[in-house]
Amino acid sequence: MKKRALFTIPFSLLLIAVIVASFFLINIKPAEGKIAQAQKLAEYTKPAVVRIVDYAIVQWQFNNPDDPEVMAVLNQLSYQSVVGGSGSGAIISSDGYIVTNAHVVEATQMKDEDIANAAFEQLVGIMADYFKVDYETAYQYMLTYTQYTGIQKVLKVILPGGDVLDGEVKSYGAPINEGKDVSVLKIEGKNLPTLPLGNSDDIQSQDNIWVSGYPAAADSDLLSPDSSLISSMNAGQISATSKKTEQGSPVIQINAAATHGNSGGPVINEKGQIIGLLTFRGDTVNGQEVQGFNFSVPVNTVKEFVNQAGVRNTKSETDKLYKEGLELYWGGYYKHALDKFEAVQRIYPNHSEIKQYIANSEKKMSRSKTLWSDYTTIFYIVDGVSGLLILVLLVFTFAFRPKSPAVAVAAGPAPAPVPPPAPENTLADLNKDGKIDVQDILLALQEHQKKQKKDDDSGNGA
Repeated sequence: MKKRALFTIPFSLLLIAVIVASFFLINIKPAEGKIAQAQKLAEYTKPAVVRIVDYAIVQWQFNNPDDPEVMAVLNQLSYQSVVGGSGSGAIISSDGYIVTNAHVVEATQMKDEDIANAAFEQLVGIMADYFKVDYETAYQYMLTYTQYTGIQKVLKVILPGGDVLDGEVKSYGAPINEGKDVSVLKIEGKNLPTLPLGNSDDIQSQDNIWVSGYPAAADSDLLSPDSSLISSMNAGQISATSKKTEQGSPVIQINAAATHGNSGGPVINEKGQIIGLLTFRGDTVNGQEVQGFNFSVPVNTVKEFVNQAGVRNTKSETDKLYKEGLELYWGGYYKHALDKFEAVQRIYPNHSEIKQYIANSEKKMSRSKTLWSDYTTIFYIVDGVSGLLILVLLVFTFAFRPKSPAVAVAAGPAPAPVPPPAPENTLADLNKDGKIDVQDILLALQEHQKKQKKDDDSGNGA
């Protein structure tokens, strides 16, 4: 057995090492590399942050043909005014529900009469500036000769990938200083990128946050048209957690930079969750905006309207594949990242980031690391064979032993040796003198002769 064990035990230990190594390799998780948390949040967030354009077009009719100068100005305006603006929002469900501010979509929610009055005031201001007259004079003149003939309401959602879709308001609060500044919209879509809703009860002062959206200050004639599709993300902290508006609605004060166009954009925490929607900025000082004093609607207030709309905040398959692809890409597993990114492209072709990541992954394929979990089946087969071999070796070593020779067991004292019987012709002490000599031989011969004669006589008698 000792000789067998010298071979089988080291070999069994080697096979055990193979099994342990295979389990270790299978369970290695791809390292994400040295990627900053803010960069990760930016990449996770961008595909789900949208630009919202909400406006109403008012058509005018001017009834004084004797005033060609006013008619010329109206002609330059195509006899129409536009009321409304743009803001930001975040997709929270794969089938197209979006959260934003109520004031971002206020124009299309107003009554026609209110829209016409707002558009008329805008038109009067243009005329007063153009003709260098006071506002009241221009107002009375235009009121006499002008009337609106139609109103067209438009609500569009522009996705980061470039799609422009019709939006529909599903639940609506109220603009700033009128109530809770929240609205939930719906667009047509499937497998859309999403952002999760957090819990604003958990936030604390000085928590790190990021504001994402489409600030008007970032728009410029010097930028390319497609730059308008790229959202901005600005970092900051929570400055105060328990402030309220005049109407008693809770708001969160933050110090991240924001401006027109950021309204309705998500405020993100370190987990990538929405903890609020940017709603308004602090007052101007000496007519100038002062950055670092902005306010957001807490996400728990937003959830009230999400529930009203019957929306479930769930991740999409696009989110899952995209995040897995990013983690593989950041870890240097470019081949496997490419598989994930291509899967995203198949189910959601207009994903804003996916084409660039596919191109980058293809360029870096030659440097892709090995992902051992791809070989799980092979490792399981090797482990199974190794385990079987270990069992056989152990049985061979400890179960099968060579037979030992049988040993007689003494039951008591050994009996005295029995002398072999005397040969038939051995002489005896016939004359009883205590020794065997010639006399004994003669007597033996006589006995033999008598016996011989007796045998002869018996034979004749027959």
